[in-house]
Amino acid sequence: MTTDVMISANALSKRFGSTRALDKVSFEVRRGEVVGFLGPNGAGKSTTMRILTCYISPSTGTAKVHGHDVFDDPLAVRKTLGYLPQRAPLYTDMNVYEYLQFAAQIRGLDDGTFKHRLKKVVEVCGLAQSLGKTISTLSHGFRQRVGLGQALIHDPPILILDEPTSDLDPNEKAEVLKYIKEIGKDRTILLSTHNLGEVEEACARAIIVSKGRVVADGQLDDIRAKTGRVRYVVTIDETRAEAGNKPPKALEIEEALGRLGGASAIRELPTDETAHKFELSGAQDSDLRAEIFRLVVARNWTLLELRRDAQSLDAVFRDLTRGDERADRGGDWEDDSDEDESDEEESDEEESDDESDDSDEEESDDQSDDEDDEDDEDDEDDDEPSERKKK
Repeated sequence: MTTDVMISANALSKRFGSTRALDKVSFEVRRGEVVGFLGPNGAGKSTTMRILTCYISPSTGTAKVHGHDVFDDPLAVRKTLGYLPQRAPLYTDMNVYEYLQFAAQIRGLDDGTFKHRLKKVVEVCGLAQSLGKTISTLSHGFRQRVGLGQALIHDPPILILDEPTSDLDPNEKAEVLKYIKEIGKDRTILLSTHNLGEVEEACARAIIVSKGRVVADGQLDDIRAKTGRVRYVVTIDETRAEAGNKPPKALEIEEALGRLGGASAIRELPTDETAHKFELSGAQDSDLRAEIFRLVVARNWTLLELRRDAQSLDAVFRDLTRGDERADRGGDWEDDSDEDESDEEESDEEESDDESDDSDEEESDDQSDDEDDEDDEDDEDDDEPSERKKK
């Protein structure tokens, strides 16, 4: 492994009893990369992060952080990274200053280094007015700031952040994302979040997992191109039209766009009350803008906006992880129930066969018992005369 590879996962699998949380997950993160780690709830993101941070071990596969194996050398791994879980475990009876000082001490920082680092952490996390407050009195948002502070206090070369902006207000999120972009220039950051806008703002690359497997890994533009389709946005004035014609209704526009060859997935977007805004999809190797323009001119509509761009990351994410949502909503339930029913039928047949076998055995046993009883009666009859003779 080259020295530029800071995080390496090779065929990671993890089982919890009969549940398979990870299934041969493999990826690499290099120095200076800020990588978004995406997936629906239950896809395996947090499990992967816990393996990389030495909290749990994989069932199979290997992982290395900064060249150190997470199973063979966990202490060396922990020295090189800062980890923020989704809900940071904090000592709520401490105040913020005491907790950060404690985090620095267990990291081996002396007092001088701690005070120098504390100044930067307080600035980034916005904790200047909270240092003397007991953690138990803080809101969820401020507790998340304290958790981020402990991950940064020792200035690690690698950061693994699980939902770092959870419970933060928009201003706080903007500050954290700004800092992530700044430190990502000379550090490695693996960032898990459900907010795809944050990924587009802070990350150049993303890894998407679904059902414990990696379904996409690459630059954001490459991932957006995976669907093989592009997105068009069309906005038409609803208050006036050209040549004295009546302005169009939304349904009229939608039906006209639907008749264009190659257009699909047409839906109206929310906008103000003076325009109709529609989004539609088309093949990546075609361009529908000329046809849309000619349609608008022919209908004497007033065109306010027409643009063509790549599919949004949100749309690609939904396409790649649709199986998770279908399973969560019971899409596979009927198939499972059919299998269960067939299994029950087979078991019923086996039981009936067993019952018939048992009944046959019982009948044969009864017959043999009857025969034994008859033999016993005959023996008794034979014994009676001899007894009489003795008498």
